[in-house]
Amino acid sequence: MINPRGILRFLQGLLFLLAVCWFVYAGWLEPASLRLTSYTVQQSSPLLKGLRVAVISDLHAGAPYIDTAKIDLVVAMTNAAKPDLVLLTGDYVITGVLGSRHMPIKTIVAHLKGLRAPLGVYAVQGNHDRGENPDLIALALNRAGIPDLENAHRMLPAPRDGVTLVGIGDRASHGAEPGRALAGVRGAALCFTHSPDIFPRLPDSCALTIAGHTHGGQVWLPRLGRPAMFEASRYGQKYAAGIIRDDGKTLFVTTGVGTSWLPLRFMVPPEISLLTLQ
Repeated sequence: MINPRGILRFLQGLLFLLAVCWFVYAGWLEPASLRLTSYTVQQSSPLLKGLRVAVISDLHAGAPYIDTAKIDLVVAMTNAAKPDLVLLTGDYVITGVLGSRHMPIKTIVAHLKGLRAPLGVYAVQGNHDRGENPDLIALALNRAGIPDLENAHRMLPAPRDGVTLVGIGDRASHGAEPGRALAGVRGAALCFTHSPDIFPRLPDSCALTIAGHTHGGQVWLPRLGRPAMFEASRYGQKYAAGIIRDDGKTLFVTTGVGTSWLPLRFMVPPEISLLTLQ
């Protein structure tokens, strides 16, 4: 004879075991991991074709699982991929995250300065950086040989000297000035910023826009998708991650390395993104 109480206890135990497994995976295994993910991005500018761009975003150094050894691993994996160009799209520091410990920007950039690419390593700031001390962070990046292109642009060196790299300030913390950043830019440009929410305001001259900030929502759930995106972006899940084509323009959003708010990731593993432009 079937014992209803026994079945109920079995189901309760099974649910408890599943919950424990989920928290171990989402609270430790996945957020502590790191991978380099390759993407092929189709775009029309002949000046950009064949360019290999590594994108590092949302380190949030000092958050759980992001210590100096992890930054060194990010640098080593990026250099091993031999990109032509490295773009850092902000949020080097961390504020207000459960279990985090503040890491000074000087310590962070001392480890990031090992990044190497023939066309250079460039940065913009994120909302956490601007909330801490944007002037100090810009100074630390520049002194480490990583130009902070906040609302500014420059021509890449040869053999890509026809390409303009445009850095745009963070939209989420009201630092974006695309008009200033793009002033005087002629022809196709490679644009990068922190929050993707500025993307609809950018002109067609941004042949490709690269962003971070969203962490891909950190958690993806069947049927629900990425619930946290409704906090991360005014556009909800539209600009969550990956390659997005909208209104004839192209955006790429990386899921980033660290975590914010809660140190959880589920089906959205931390990554360094390697883009090959075709």
